[in-house]
Amino acid sequence: MWLTGATVADGSGHDPVKQAVLVEEGRITRVGGQPPAGAEVLDCSGMTLVPGLIDAHAHLGLSSSIEADIGNRLSVAELAADMFANCAQTLDEGFTTVRDTGGIDAGLAGVVASGKIPGPRILHCGPILCQTGGHGYLAPEWEPSADWPDHEVPGLRSLSLLCDGPDEMRKNAREAFRRGAGFLKLCVTGGIVSWHDKLSDTQLSTAEIAVAVEEAAARGTYVTVHAHNNAGIRNAVAAGARCVEHGSQIDDETAALMAEHDVAHVSTLTMVRALLDDAGEAGLPPEVAARAAGVWQGQIDAIHASRAAGLRVGSGSDLIGPRQEGRGQELVLRSRVEDPMAALVAATRVNADILGIGAETGTIEAGKRADLVGFAGNPLEVPELFADRDRVTLVIQNGRVVRQAERAASPVRLRRL
Repeated sequence: MWLTGATVADGSGHDPVKQAVLVEEGRITRVGGQPPAGAEVLDCSGMTLVPGLIDAHAHLGLSSSIEADIGNRLSVAELAADMFANCAQTLDEGFTTVRDTGGIDAGLAGVVASGKIPGPRILHCGPILCQTGGHGYLAPEWEPSADWPDHEVPGLRSLSLLCDGPDEMRKNAREAFRRGAGFLKLCVTGGIVSWHDKLSDTQLSTAEIAVAVEEAAARGTYVTVHAHNNAGIRNAVAAGARCVEHGSQIDDETAALMAEHDVAHVSTLTMVRALLDDAGEAGLPPEVAARAAGVWQGQIDAIHASRAAGLRVGSGSDLIGPRQEGRGQELVLRSRVEDPMAALVAATRVNADILGIGAETGTIEAGKRADLVGFAGNPLEVPELFADRDRVTLVIQNGRVVRQAERAASPVRLRRL
């Protein structure tokens, strides 16, 4: 398949260039040059072609109203339907890969990978590892913690495992890997969507975190941590964590420490903005918005501190609840904090590197998987296009066209040389 006529922004940060791309057997085999005889030509005139977008902080398993979900007021069929619809919508918006940071069981990733339902490539941690009463533990106060496992839906949803002490952490880390986790996620501070803690709380001891790091290292993978305050982040860095999610209080000193240990930072602006606008849309109580208020500017400041320290700063939406359309809003918001090219690179090359799949995807270059997205227009000039599904006119995943929509100028045209 010979993609021609598009302006290519290859994810490297270099200026876009109008050039063709050759795709064979699911891989990009050439950028530029002349098409081989017999190639199927895909006319991409008027498009900006970018690498398949990557959401490094997704929650596909939390695709329904949170309160109704945790309150057991939804059938398994409805939960599954919402997740399947979210997967298809995510792919339609140009996200060919997501890292699910808590909420799904390996079953959901499996049915997407099998092709039974459309969706992005899913890398997941299985259940979050957290302490009793910490972030990730969403049971009401009156419910005994011993009943928390009853909220799991095997094969579909697994929210978190409670880890109190190094021995429980080791057992549950091994259990998460047994269930198919590709990495581990721990909660080491309080959070916004939390019932039992404050953002200033630190959670899990350094010894507990270190056990999870040891178990991950034994499998050639890593630990990422949900963390807002600097004390929790420093504990995680000392224990060997490789990535920090949110990091809304990262200051220059903490950023320098993270840089010293090559710890990445995945910023998540979209969900904070959504909670400030209307927490009820996600099925959350209004007091959650009050927690989000102090985090918004903190995340922006943290991006600047992390970038100044030379950290890899990735991009994640952190969307939860039934309204997860507009996942590309993360790139729109990031464009305002930095610039559109930086936002695109964060959601492609940088995210791929953080997720450990940079050899496979994240840029448009020979040898990479053919994960490609075509926008009608230029999102580097009009960043709002990143979040406009109607302007996502072409999505290719593993060399296969999975979305092909009409453009304002003309439809995508195929012909054979």
